[in-house]
Amino acid sequence: MNKAKWVEQPDGYLDKTPIIQFILVTILFALWAVAASLNDVLITQFKAVFSLSDFATAFVQSAFYGGYFIIAIPASIFIKKNSYKLGIIAGLAAFSLGCFLFFPASRLVTYQIFLFAIFVEAIGLSFLETSANAYSSLLGPRESATVRLNISQTMNAVGDIIGILLGKYLIFTDGNLKEEMAHMSKQAAEQYGQQALSRTLAPYKYVLIVLIVMIVLFAITKFPSGKPKIKENEKTATFGETIQYLLHRKRYWKGVGAQFLYMGVQTGVWSFTMRLALDMFPNFNERFVANFMLYSYICFFIGRFLASYLLSRYSETTVLTIYSFIGTLMILYITFIPNITAIYAAVGVSLVFGPCWPTIFARTLEIVDDKRHTETASAFIVMAIVGGAILPMFQGLLSDFTNMQFSFLLPTIEMAIVFLYFLGEHKYDKKNTPKKS
Repeated sequence: MNKAKWVEQPDGYLDKTPIIQFILVTILFALWAVAASLNDVLITQFKAVFSLSDFATAFVQSAFYGGYFIIAIPASIFIKKNSYKLGIIAGLAAFSLGCFLFFPASRLVTYQIFLFAIFVEAIGLSFLETSANAYSSLLGPRESATVRLNISQTMNAVGDIIGILLGKYLIFTDGNLKEEMAHMSKQAAEQYGQQALSRTLAPYKYVLIVLIVMIVLFAITKFPSGKPKIKENEKTATFGETIQYLLHRKRYWKGVGAQFLYMGVQTGVWSFTMRLALDMFPNFNERFVANFMLYSYICFFIGRFLASYLLSRYSETTVLTIYSFIGTLMILYITFIPNITAIYAAVGVSLVFGPCWPTIFARTLEIVDDKRHTETASAFIVMAIVGGAILPMFQGLLSDFTNMQFSFLLPTIEMAIVFLYFLGEHKYDKKNTPKKS
């Protein structure tokens, strides 16, 4: 067995990035994005088949991101006691189980069993995100941690595109499901709905095969520990000690709060873009409006690459302050302009989503200078994903009481607060960065 081609530093970072290991970890970002973008497809499909309100359709995201929230701390404890590698393998295994549950779900044809399958899937994804976000930033020199995480997060866009294509061609058809079922007898509509739900299984078959391959690859590949070296006579931090440590860091909790709100924005916009198009233009069908999500994810991909370039030339807070300000204006436009350009604004706003999550994550984790607390601190940031479970429910509720377009007022407000967070961080950096002589 060859010796490792990297040197682990005392703080857990490496002297250089191991390429194969970094690529494997980066692929994980695409895998959980496939699952997330398929949720946007499922929301549209479930809306028609189960005759759900917009509030009820948001339960898909609640089950998904709720699983993240519940499991993030147990996942961090597991990783702390074992390793990032074992955390990733456990996550891939649970993700596989969730995909497998779509087999009975597609045959039992009840909304609840689908939600349960999505929840189990999310348990695995919580392990993956808790592991991979921190691990990606650790797989190389400390000074390039944010850039590394942004590169890994670029694969989110690739996974989003793959997921929406799988949904478009394997789940959706050329007809408008809701309109077709409206002209059928009750029994015929039920049978047609069952056929539509049976198609939801198809994408998960392919995802399951990829997950099994990834489990094998991670099992046979050597990875660095990513753990800081414990000094002589120094004990590892207990969970209680970590909580005490974090409670005294207000900027850390501001970052967690910003992540919570940002996830509400991203999930709300992506969950309801297809619903917005169908609501504003009833002559559209599901397969056609899936194109809007495909274009959204392409914009997301382009925005990520553009952000990676800008972040290499300008300060991250400067870039993100501008991005989040533009995003606020674009979502405000979606809310109040009653024509097709509002749909294109919903597509285009994904250009500015790209760097938000990884930048907030990396900046917030960097505040934790005592790396004994990294795993738990990372878990709390991942738990902020629950914003994607809670806030879209309120958006759906607002839609039920008003209309789908006006419901975008909620993510407008959320994005405005994220803008204020980055503006505050920008001022902090200017105040605390030493001036060049």
